[in-house]
Order: sequence, then C-alpha cells, then structure tokens
Amino acid sequence: MSIAVVVPAEILGIILPLLLGAAFLVLAERKVMAFVQRRKGPDVVGSFGLLQPLADGSKLILKEPISPSSANFSLFRMAPVDTFMLSLVARAVVPFDYGMVLSDPNIGLLYLFAISSLGVYGIIIVGRSIN
Repeated sequence: MSIAVVVPAEILGIILPLLLGAAFLVLAERKVMAFVQRRKGPDVVGSFGLLQPLADGSKLILKEPISPSSANFSLFRMAPVDTFMLSLVARAVVPFDYGMVLSDPNIGLLYLFAISSLGVYGIIIVGRSIN
C-alpha cells in the first residue's frame, strides 16, 4: 500500500475512537445525572438511548446557524474549527498503544503544551470577529 493510503487510515484509526468515546461518555454522564436527579434519562432514540449521541450530533450539524449581524462571517465560522482542529492535532504525540503514535518527536511534552495553549485563540478570534 502507498503512504497516501496508510497515513489517513492511521489517523482515522486514532481519531474515530476518540470521537466515539467522547460521544458515549457524554451519554453515560447524562444517564448518571438523570439517575441522580431521579428522572428518566436519554432513552428515546434507539434501545437504551444508544443512538442518542448520533441524534445529538445530527442536531448540532443541521440546526440553523446563528451569527451576529455585525460579525465578520468567515472569522466567526472558522474559530470553532480552529479550536477543534488544534485539540485533535495535540493528540498526535500521545501514544495510544505500543508503536501506535502518529508522531514521535523528542519534545512531545513541550509540543503538547504548546498546541494546547493555542486553543484559546479560537475564543479570541470569535470575540474579535464581532467587533
């Protein structure tokens, strides 16, 4: 196989379980909070509410975008993308298993701190785009 196919497959092999894990941890949190508050949890979509993360994701993608009329539209839309991409790029140096790491620089911890600190710029860009 060529390198053009192997690298995206490795990236997807790491990113998809992270995203699915986060979605189902949110589902578990919602179920625990429902139990603590003595009410029904998310159990409408699918059996035991297992399709609830997919319903939440589709609702997030399909709902009507709201932006201030005075905002710079391109900056306002790109700021969340910037923050999300930086959070995924930060995981490039995190080893998930023996030999399963996307990048192995010698300064991995410094890289992780540097990329994590850049995530704040998404909030700054949104604030700046409105003025």
